[in-house]
Amino acid sequence: MIDDSLSILSVSRLSKRYAGGHCALDAVDLDVRKGEIFALLGPNGAGKTTLINIVCGIVTATEGQVSVAGFDISRDFRKARSMIGLVPQELFIEGFETVSATVAFSRGLFGLAPNPSRVEQILRDLSLWDKRNSPMMALSGGMKRRVMIAKALAHEPRILFLDEPTAGVDVDLRRDMWALVRGLRDNGVTIILTTHYIEEAEEMADRIGIINRGCIVLVEDKDRLMKRMGKRQLTIQLHRPLASLPAALSERGLTLTESGDALVYTFDSQRDRSGIADIFRSLADNGIDFGDLTTTESSLEEIFVSLVRAP
Repeated sequence: MIDDSLSILSVSRLSKRYAGGHCALDAVDLDVRKGEIFALLGPNGAGKTTLINIVCGIVTATEGQVSVAGFDISRDFRKARSMIGLVPQELFIEGFETVSATVAFSRGLFGLAPNPSRVEQILRDLSLWDKRNSPMMALSGGMKRRVMIAKALAHEPRILFLDEPTAGVDVDLRRDMWALVRGLRDNGVTIILTTHYIEEAEEMADRIGIINRGCIVLVEDKDRLMKRMGKRQLTIQLHRPLASLPAALSERGLTLTESGDALVYTFDSQRDRSGIADIFRSLADNGIDFGDLTTTESSLEEIFVSLVRAP
């Protein structure tokens, strides 16, 4: 019996070292909650794929433990693996098979009895029912990606790994895919997403995990992360350009743009005092007239870059 009080995925002290000495994962600890969208971010070679492959039983860990819905992947491999659906980045399809046959076959691979009504429901949920009798080779790239998700859902997994789900997909289809992923989450499927589109994680994820050089750098609720590490930038457009920045303004942390027609101030949005009122007083004291004010906030991409570049 599955204990829903547990984390749906629990990784403990997971390491992978290859014969040549390369350490792909180094004592990784990670817990993913039931029913969340968890975005795992990291640069190329950070260890994302190795971690996914170990969880899915494709690669053997050197050390550590992984449990899926309470089942250990070593002691209860079949049960643990049955809880997982995997949508790889590459499209592995049989071109002459129909959509319906492809999805039904994937269900059979996990030893489940045929269930045409379940297959129909999956195809309808993914807007593939009208294509059920079409050969795979006749589908667009976006539709093939949907079929890959349908194949991964055919055996009714509790966790769905999406590895770069919108790679090579145009902007409109990416938006459709985001809506699809949210729908899966709403139906009780836990989503673990890897993506190079940082705005995709910012749009969809409930929590963010960042991995770099085989180590987990950070795991945090997305909104909390954005508030904690986010910076705001105030740009002050000047009525008359300045040749140089007065010392009093420099001391308050302002910088002058190359054109000299704007001042820029970066501050922590979570501080009790932003210092902006003091800046306006300094502008008045120095006889500097200004016009438009614009503010921008840090994106998740900027936070991600700052974390992976940290020594």
